Amino acid sequence: MTDLREAALAWRAAGRPAVVVEVAAHRGSVPREAGTRMLVATDEVVGTIGGGHLELQAIAQARELIGLPGATTRHQDLALGPSLGQCCGGALTLRYTPLALDAPQAWPVRAARFALQLYGAGHVGRAIAALLARLPCRVQWIDERDSEFPAEPSPRHIERVCVEPVQAEVAQAPPGAFYLVLTHSHDLDLAITHEICKRGDFGFFGLIGSKTKKRRFEHRLAERGIAEEVLARITCPIGLPGIEGKEPEVIALAAVAQLMQAAGAAAASFAGPAERPSAEGRPQVFSRS
Repeated sequence: MTDLREAALAWRAAGRPAVVVEVAAHRGSVPREAGTRMLVATDEVVGTIGGGHLELQAIAQARELIGLPGATTRHQDLALGPSLGQCCGGALTLRYTPLALDAPQAWPVRAARFALQLYGAGHVGRAIAALLARLPCRVQWIDERDSEFPAEPSPRHIERVCVEPVQAEVAQAPPGAFYLVLTHSHDLDLAITHEICKRGDFGFFGLIGSKTKKRRFEHRLAERGIAEEVLARITCPIGLPGIEGKEPEVIALAAVAQLMQAAGAAAASFAGPAERPSAEGRPQVFSRS
């Protein structure tokens, strides 16, 4: 999934004809809220305003404007039930702006749902990184073996870190960061786990392995002075319950679903009693960045 803002900036710099379709306002139940954008060219669409008949009609409307002499910003009011036969009972206003007249640099940057340190570039690590490539998050993907990272580059929000000792990178994470530890070595897993537990300020910490592995780690870490309440917060095995299977792709799916669930819970805990839960949560900046 190409970042919409980056795509718009690149297309505008290249002079590529396109139209920005934006949900300018909404009322009631709608597929996407105000501020959602979609970028439409004659042969490509980036982003989505909710799919279905609404989106198909919006794409057609946008393409009619592309190349139209003197085209300016237009608005379209739609009641989703009467106008489009959609089940949503709401209404919205779409704004159509030629990309040449828009200012993508002023668009808000998507808020990261969480900041994650992902330890391990093996089969499961690569499968997790592939899923995270399509999600709004910030990731440090860490392994001491540069050869384990895939040949194709990662998107900008996933930073590859090849360093020794890898456990020293724990100090670079912001307070409330998420961690997934799934390296090729139990000893290395233990060393990283020790550093994470010494900090104790993690928002979520998942350790790949069995319940037996967790018990052994808890015993060793307790001997090193880690408090019982910190050890109780380690999630091992990883993955949302009910998603069965040991294939790397299945484990990755369950683990990423668990991260999203934890991010939602963290956002809700930071919202006031009258606020809608925010996806932003705390500021999340890695020291290395």
